[in-house]
Amino acid sequence: MAGSEAAWQAAQAGCPVVIHEMRPQQGTFAHQTGNLAEMVCSNSFRSDDSEQNAVGLLHWEMRQAGGIIMQTADEYRLPAGGALAVDRDPFAEAVTARLHAHPLIEVESGEITALPEDGQWIIATGPLTSAGLGAAIATETGADALAFFDAIAPIVYADSIDMDQAWMQSRYDKGETEEEQKAYLNCPMTKEQYEAFIDALLASDKTEFHEGETAGYFDGCLPIEVMAERGRETLRHGPMKPVGLTNAHKPEEKAYAVVQLRRDNKLGTLYNIVGFQTKMKYGAQTEVLRMIPGLQDARFARLGGIHRNTFINSPRLLDDRMRLKSRPNIRFAGQITGVEGYVESAAMGLLAGRMAAAEIAGRDLPPPPPETALGALVTHITGGADAKTFQPMNVNFGLFPPVDGLKGGRRGRKDRYKAYTDRAKALWSDWLATQEVERA
Repeated sequence: MAGSEAAWQAAQAGCPVVIHEMRPQQGTFAHQTGNLAEMVCSNSFRSDDSEQNAVGLLHWEMRQAGGIIMQTADEYRLPAGGALAVDRDPFAEAVTARLHAHPLIEVESGEITALPEDGQWIIATGPLTSAGLGAAIATETGADALAFFDAIAPIVYADSIDMDQAWMQSRYDKGETEEEQKAYLNCPMTKEQYEAFIDALLASDKTEFHEGETAGYFDGCLPIEVMAERGRETLRHGPMKPVGLTNAHKPEEKAYAVVQLRRDNKLGTLYNIVGFQTKMKYGAQTEVLRMIPGLQDARFARLGGIHRNTFINSPRLLDDRMRLKSRPNIRFAGQITGVEGYVESAAMGLLAGRMAAAEIAGRDLPPPPPETALGALVTHITGGADAKTFQPMNVNFGLFPPVDGLKGGRRGRKDRYKAYTDRAKALWSDWLATQEVERA
């Protein structure tokens, strides 16, 4: 995702680009194709609200910058109740086709296993950096790469879901159209069913880690078993919360917990179980997940899985132009830098691509203001975070400098978020306009 965006931005600035992609010759645990920008975990780019949500603001900034990821996502979007979800396979195929068709972009197949000595390079290897390149990075930086584990949610065939028990509704009927307001499929649970589900979840067979590996999960992508181990009610206050939903079959009954599924392709034949990343072994997954009312006869297009996610200590290793301090001809972008999520990863690619192209053209491109979404992210990973405790981070308003004169707390949140996004949009537009003037 980040490499695709970086290549596009650099090429659009007039810089010839070569993309080195090891797939399909060298596969990974999570990828299924050789397409660029393949989505492996979820098909959602999360909230598209650019006035009240930091990730929605990031969408807006990337659209203003002509980002290929956002352009293509908009073309292949699916109803998702206010979120930006896409038809994942056509999305990746379209990004791949556009990059191949660009006159200044060349795509070469094959694995890179050493840090290049010459030329301008961007390493955007994502969460599944190959062992060879990972070892080269560790050797150069003098420290082992940090790592946590990402878990993948299962995908269910729609025609195997019992719609006599499940119903279609977005939480709080969110969305401007009926299709948006019914973008999620809901499976209700009674207290007894929930308790039995938790018991089975805790007792299930789970993936074992190799010797020397530890599971330092990112809190935004916790496996459901890890959440359940933190307390029996944790899931009911997380992905299984029953609020904002009314059972269409039994409107008078309040569900104790609700499992939501979101459409995973345009045809509506596949649904992924929202927030249900899991490290259960395959046999245990089918047994436990079929305890969910409505999924008792579920057939799975893909079961969940778990994979190692490697990232570098960016606050210590990178400068504010995203260059490796020890080798300034190399930039890093994407999830390997310690941002979390598709959008954040692509955003760092957008920034790295523009910065590299500017440097090649003899110009210095400073990072965007920290009051913008991209600026807040890059400021965080290149120095705003404490290097000793650095962990992956989603974009959020906690990374933004405060707006003077606004009250804190939940009561003033709506006005505060609007002030953040208004300020960011103005500053981002100015940052982009300055580059256009310099290019001219």
